[in-house]
Amino acid sequence: MAFETYKPEFLYLTTTGWKTGQSHEIEIWYVPYGGCYYLVAEMGDRAHWVRNLRHTPRVAFYVEGRAYHGVGRAVDRAAEPELAAAVAALMDAKYGWSDGLIVELRPDAPSV
Repeated sequence: MAFETYKPEFLYLTTTGWKTGQSHEIEIWYVPYGGCYYLVAEMGDRAHWVRNLRHTPRVAFYVEGRAYHGVGRAVDRAAEPELAAAVAALMDAKYGWSDGLIVELRPDAPSV
């Protein structure tokens, strides 16, 4: 999809298919927090994009008018309760919903 067709209210995540090796893009709600971007997978580990990310954490994404490369990971709500609570509160405030697996996208540091 061309950048000019992207909707500003969404994040566009490209993962690598864990079976096919092909690129897959999704449009998804997000919140920024602490220099990262956070998504919530309603279907948890059953979501294909989460399976892709767990197998190959390197991702590309487009959000807020900028393209990024980075690393994605699932947030363990039990091990990181403060982070999970902060992200859930932001998702609840923005969308009225935060149930599911929280996923963090950490952009690579800009090149100097």
